[in-house]
Amino acid sequence: MSENTAAKKPGIFGRMARSFRDMKGEIKKVVWPSRKQIINNTLIVIAFVAIAAIVVGGVDILLTTLVDLVLKRL
Repeated sequence: MSENTAAKKPGIFGRMARSFRDMKGEIKKVVWPSRKQIINNTLIVIAFVAIAAIVVGGVDILLTTLVDLVLKRL
């Protein structure tokens, strides 16, 4: 009975091999972006990060100024 059970369940190396075969099959299904798309998307991300940094910096300066004004009046 144990021989029958061992034959049905593959060992750790068999499961790992099957997992790698499955991963290889999934990677083949991926549609990779073109170089132009990658450059375009990278520039968009850099622009949004720069805009976000400017906004956060502006809010920081504004709040720092307001806190300084409130503390100096007290």
